[in-house]
Amino acid sequence: MTKLKICGLRRSEDIAYVNEFQPDYAGFILSKPFWRHISLDELAKLTSELSNRIIPVGVFVNETLDTIIPFSKYLGVIQLHGDEDDDFIKSLKEHTDCEIWKAIRPQKSNEISNACQGCADKLLIDSFSKNSVGGTGTVGNWEIIKNAHISKPFFLAGGISADNIKEAIETVQPYGIDVSSSVETDKNKDREKIRTIVLKTRNDINTRS
Repeated sequence: MTKLKICGLRRSEDIAYVNEFQPDYAGFILSKPFWRHISLDELAKLTSELSNRIIPVGVFVNETLDTIIPFSKYLGVIQLHGDEDDDFIKSLKEHTDCEIWKAIRPQKSNEISNACQGCADKLLIDSFSKNSVGGTGTVGNWEIIKNAHISKPFFLAGGISADNIKEAIETVQPYGIDVSSSVETDKNKDREKIRTIVLKTRNDINTRS
């Protein structure tokens, strides 16, 4: 079954929604200046409210080891969304107990194949943008993923919504799907949108009312 990560959680209401519908992963933006970012104290509070069946993921962009380590005690996964290299990932593995994911924004299939040679545990393949490291809500080029030699489990991100998640899973066959803006209304997480995408991911949309 395809895994689902809902990212950009910021409020206790968001945690209540994911606890109700139980996606596999809950993502928290922990780097500034991204508008969804939260502080260490906020992370501690929100993860204390999170179901222990949902794995918390912390998203970082070009942060130092010393910055990330204090957050790691509240996380099951560290997701690196910047220019972090294998040496940095190895250092994180030495200093934390977290699984490490590396986000890439490929323009060619060989960039994905090359990323699989790194020491991250999983990849997150996001849509390419010249002006952003992620969170654009833009659907990527799935053909370059289909044509890549992929030897690691990977999450697909970038413009995935309830309208195209079935097509995304069938086309790319990812380990997991990552969503954020598509389950929001007016920049806040939306209970019904979370419900719908969780149930669609599980091919179970008609079993609950």
